[in-house]
Amino acid sequence: MRLDIQRTPMIPATTYRLAGVLNAGQGLVAKGELDGGDTEYSAMNVLRVDQVVMRKLTAWEGPITVVPAEFDGFVVSNEFPTFTLGPELVPDWVRHVCRSPRLWTEMKNRVSGTVQRRKRLNPEQLLQIELPIPPREVQAGIVQVLDSVDDQITALDEEADALDRVSMAVAEDLLSNEAIVALGTMLDDIQGGRSPQANTRPPRADELGVLRVSAVTPFRFLAEESKALLPGTSMPASAVVQPGDVLITRANTPVRVGAVARVPGDVRSGLYLADKTLRLIPSSKLDPNFLVVAMALILARTHLTDSASGTSASMVNVSQDRIRQTPIPLPDLDRQREVSSAVLSVRANADAVRAETARLRDTRSSLLAGLLDRTI
Repeated sequence: MRLDIQRTPMIPATTYRLAGVLNAGQGLVAKGELDGGDTEYSAMNVLRVDQVVMRKLTAWEGPITVVPAEFDGFVVSNEFPTFTLGPELVPDWVRHVCRSPRLWTEMKNRVSGTVQRRKRLNPEQLLQIELPIPPREVQAGIVQVLDSVDDQITALDEEADALDRVSMAVAEDLLSNEAIVALGTMLDDIQGGRSPQANTRPPRADELGVLRVSAVTPFRFLAEESKALLPGTSMPASAVVQPGDVLITRANTPVRVGAVARVPGDVRSGLYLADKTLRLIPSSKLDPNFLVVAMALILARTHLTDSASGTSASMVNVSQDRIRQTPIPLPDLDRQREVSSAVLSVRANADAVRAETARLRDTRSSLLAGLLDRTI
């Protein structure tokens, strides 16, 4: 391929559609419309269908893709050079190549700069990368195989999401006529941890760790989302994560703040709560599994998101007082267990579908590597 950049001037009172390039070859994202008078750029690069576009900055993260038809005519800054493919290349084959870790490694090995987050890859450096190019008919066959796998992954993702929606529709329906109470009246306590100095990597099996805020998502506890504590770090015993704990995030993005999950019985030992993750201790009148379900209902979610505060759109906080004020339905214990059992059964099916999707993604990765290396 060859460097081929088309520039367009930024004219005031003229609207341009702005695009961005996602990492790991995941494609393009529309970033809204831009008035030509509202940018410091005098001109920007125009995207054309079937061109390759990359981001020079942080190129080691794999921000490279082929422009699909729906992004034809979008604009990007001069940080995003564009390339026209030669006649030997099938654009969809190159699209899959852009999702290859092998290409990202080659890009990473060629970036220049002294500060990691500011390292760049110039067009000339990208064009130095050598990859095996099979005949066009073989490229087309590879595209057909990988597109089929991608279609199945997409279908499984949609199925899992649909099951999640069904589970909450079941909960909303079963609990529509129940009396509403404030969560705090049904809690014995709310406990938190603290955020000490820690490594950025997950803890090894023999190391202690502290939870990241991403460890708690709706209905799911992710023990791997934790950071290794530095040697000699002391943490309070009350902050130890225990099997069966009901945890809530008090700080996160607006969509995820107040997410609640229960810690599974087989959780590894040696994990601690951070200051952004709280433990909810339900009273004897509130079933722990039902608490997780109730906190995902529309009524509770609306209260939590509306109660969140903060100056950053990417991170907001909700106070313990507002958590205690969260409205939840409160049937008797038998009914609570009946509802939570129905909801968690559906979500277990969704988890099984996601596990299948993860296995298929691993298969796709191996398949792509084998096809590009011509071992297949």
